[in-house]
Amino acid sequence: MKVTARGLTFDVVAGGPAGGAPVLLLHGFPQDSREWDAVVPRLHAAGLRTYGLDQRGYSPGARPAAVADYTVAEAAVDALAVLDELGVATAHVVGHDWGAQVAWVLAARHPERVRTLTALSVPHPAALAAGMRGWSQRLKLAYVPLFRSRLGERVLGRAVLRAMLRPTGRGELYADAMAGDPGRLTATLNWYRANGLDAALLPPVRVPTTYVWGTGDVVSRASVAATTRCVRADYRLVVLPGVGHWQPEEAPDAVAEAIVARAVDDV
Repeated sequence: MKVTARGLTFDVVAGGPAGGAPVLLLHGFPQDSREWDAVVPRLHAAGLRTYGLDQRGYSPGARPAAVADYTVAEAAVDALAVLDELGVATAHVVGHDWGAQVAWVLAARHPERVRTLTALSVPHPAALAAGMRGWSQRLKLAYVPLFRSRLGERVLGRAVLRAMLRPTGRGELYADAMAGDPGRLTATLNWYRANGLDAALLPPVRVPTTYVWGTGDVVSRASVAATTRCVRADYRLVVLPGVGHWQPEEAPDAVAEAIVARAVDDV
């Protein structure tokens, strides 16, 4: 469905029982709401109603020109505005990669709208900043300056995207989506260009939170450990041995189990 909010038009994929508790699903780079395809049937079976939002830059109708328009803070306001248009007062919020960053911001700054938080891969921004003090985390994120540079569009061609996304089993799908939509790659790379470690100033989260980390991901153990200090509510760490960055597609059962355990079993 198309949802118009803040003068932009977002693509939203809704599913599950109409009366189910709402779950907002926020994807990461360079994917879109299809990254949840293998997860949502399990959520629907648990009685949850899901809304997969294609965020700004990914929805063709939500693609402002200025780099400054791609901050995580702007994306968080987008999410709230879309929920308003859907008539959803509060939701369980689930985010992966950049979507996790947006989810952390929503939970920290708008706790009255967030029932629970499940963050995949990316920890609280303050925890990631703490981890960046060590060489391990800095080395794991050494690609970020390239993505921020003017070389980003030249480097991230179809072949590189396919290779990067091979663990998802759907690299061709996402590479084709990027190549077939002029302006999409620049808009989505603008997320890297617009956001820095100032997000580390985000306050602690005070809603029930689950953080899911794969041991094969680019997030260091130091960043994972620091996340504990960034949640002032019930907190659960779920570790996925051997799983890399693309959790919803590498381990959909485990991801769905973590979401259901937080959104349903704890209610």
